[in-house]
Amino acid sequence: MATILVVDDDPAIRQLLTDVLEMDDHVVAVAVDGHDGLRAFEVVRPDFVILDVMMPGLDGYGVLRDIRGQDGDPVPVLMLTAAADADSASRGWADGVDYYLAKPFAAADVLDLVEGALGQRIPVVGEGGPGSSGSK
Repeated sequence: MATILVVDDDPAIRQLLTDVLEMDDHVVAVAVDGHDGLRAFEVVRPDFVILDVMMPGLDGYGVLRDIRGQDGDPVPVLMLTAAADADSASRGWADGVDYYLAKPFAAADVLDLVEGALGQRIPVVGEGGPGSSGSK
């Protein structure tokens, strides 16, 4: 189970992603725009962020740059966009996005990306793992 932050100004997209992710046993926090997303990121400290590109006020690129400018391990970010052109994708990659998915999207594709990203994480502390004080 992971904590996923969904930042999208479209209530239908937020609800769809919340439903799908919660059915997969994730904890979901939502934000309605970029500024709200940055506040939620600070409070929630999610394991994964799903971020819309086009939002009023602070767009997804601004949110991504702020997230990437923070200390600590980088959190995987999936950007969703209705403007799936080469320039938008290039800008996302340049700003440090991990995954890019065009709208409309299949919920299964989102789950695959989330699970793939989180499944690749290596535990830092655990029995027999790095940082462990126990021996086998």
